[in-house]
Amino acid sequence: MTNIGTAGRRWRRLAAAALAAVALATTGCGTGGGAAAAVTYDEAKTSGKIKAGFANEAPWAFLDKDGSLTGYAPDVARAVLKNLGIDEIEGVVTDFDGLIDGVRANHYAFVAAGMSIKPKRCETSDFADPDFQVGSAFLVPRGNPKNIEKFTDITGSGVQIATLGGAVENGFAEQAGVPSDRIEPMAKQDDILRAVRNGDVYGAALLDVTAQWLVKNNPGTGLEVTPTIQASDKPEVGTFNFRKGDNRFRDDFNRELRKLHESGEWLRIVEKYGLTEANEPTPAMTTEQYCR
Repeated sequence: MTNIGTAGRRWRRLAAAALAAVALATTGCGTGGGAAAAVTYDEAKTSGKIKAGFANEAPWAFLDKDGSLTGYAPDVARAVLKNLGIDEIEGVVTDFDGLIDGVRANHYAFVAAGMSIKPKRCETSDFADPDFQVGSAFLVPRGNPKNIEKFTDITGSGVQIATLGGAVENGFAEQAGVPSDRIEPMAKQDDILRAVRNGDVYGAALLDVTAQWLVKNNPGTGLEVTPTIQASDKPEVGTFNFRKGDNRFRDDFNRELRKLHESGEWLRIVEKYGLTEANEPTPAMTTEQYCR
């Protein structure tokens, strides 16, 4: 019988090696040529090109079949940055768990990955205003024979659940008292889908929008998505991430981001990625509130 924990760790090592090979490579999203894409706001204002870190997680930020950077975060960022005089984004593929370290190390100017605002992350980086709200859900075999619908269901079920390494669902599982050997963090979304589809793990805990996207865009997998849950005492919110000290960049970005929401353009941009009006955060949700 296969040791699932060992297999999961092997996947993580292979995924980490693959990511390491491409972490410093960039995927162009503009016309190319001319000045190099910048890793600081001031340089980007001059060159018109900027680098953004992303984790290749659909529908948040990912490479399409042509190898172009697409998704909710890049498309919203393009609309914001265009109004700041920056016309091109170059994506730097990075393990989700390493995105903040990458922006701090100047590998790119900001993170466009649909990252949740969490106090621990706020200690070492800055976030834009909340840009979306979501819940969590489980990607499970059709019919959900083990009846996994919330994190507390995992403990007594005897199953293992995959997560994206560094994602909020790992913390939710820990808070719910789920034994660590029941959770299998993986570096890549493709690994998670493959593991659930092949039965190497029972299911996966993901953002609800992510799980719904995977089922919709991978027909024939025999998987379904459980009802959305709020695993904490308030809705999960996410946005764009900046290095500490880049206050002018963050403030200018926030100003144009608010305009997108106020005009209704934000909803028009994100609808094709499965986000709806229900995913818009309320004005009462602030970065300061979620960083506390």
